[in-house]
Amino acid sequence: MDGLAHQIVAGIATGGIYASVALALVMIYQATHHVNFAQGEMATLSTFIAWSMVQAGMPYWVAFFGTVVVSFVIGVLVERILLRPVQNAPVLTHVGVFIGLLLIVGNLTGWVFGYTTKVFPSPFSSTQPLFGGLVSAHELGSTAVTLVVLTLVFLFFRYTSLGLAMRAAAYNPRSARLVGVRVGWMLALGWGLAAAIGAVAGMMVAPVVFLDPTMMLGILLYAFAGALLGGIDNPSGAVIGGFAVGVLENLAGAYVVGTELKLTVALAIIIGVLVVKPSGLFGRVVTSRV
Repeated sequence: MDGLAHQIVAGIATGGIYASVALALVMIYQATHHVNFAQGEMATLSTFIAWSMVQAGMPYWVAFFGTVVVSFVIGVLVERILLRPVQNAPVLTHVGVFIGLLLIVGNLTGWVFGYTTKVFPSPFSSTQPLFGGLVSAHELGSTAVTLVVLTLVFLFFRYTSLGLAMRAAAYNPRSARLVGVRVGWMLALGWGLAAAIGAVAGMMVAPVVFLDPTMMLGILLYAFAGALLGGIDNPSGAVIGGFAVGVLENLAGAYVVGTELKLTVALAIIIGVLVVKPSGLFGRVVTSRV
């Protein structure tokens, strides 16, 4: 029974990471109607930047918030420089840009920082078992950080004028322009926010999986499964889906398929959702009449 409880609690902790990346994927999807395949590589690059700051002697939390700011700027620049010129191009052009961005960022990270596995520090450490040993200090701390980030994002989009403008630009760009919203800049800010959220997820997961240029590949797949499960066009649903995938992955890995085949759980969720309910549990079903 204790083992089951531990798997559920640990699944919630890792699910928080998936929820963060899923939210970033949904934000880009709402703005462009495309999936950013390079989201994981961008998060990995941000985590290496944080690692460099820590190695240079910066306190952890100074490096943390500094990395969030740098990642936000990188996201804005990616949208303005790479995505803006092809905003009206065919779908395959966008797919090619995203794949190219994935390869460029991934290889650039390895070239600059090296391909050796590095230890990333955790700001949460305790020698005492927490809650009877059900959860580690890092799992508890990373879950708290993730929940704070998700809450701030919710409040930003719900109660600020800039957040409302970004939502309007994503849902209906033409109408947003008519009421004076600068749609182009709203989309750029959305990219920046998604990159910042991805950076937080990368810094929270790096102490667990260790830091290397490919650390986010599996996590991106789990996050994509969570986004599809909750609804690729529903930010709240994607968050719920991310937590659900974290718990399902841990339970399936411990009691069904084993740790070596845990990745197949994400693939099964993706295929199952696309076949049974493509809009996800909380997504909207859009019908067009001709």
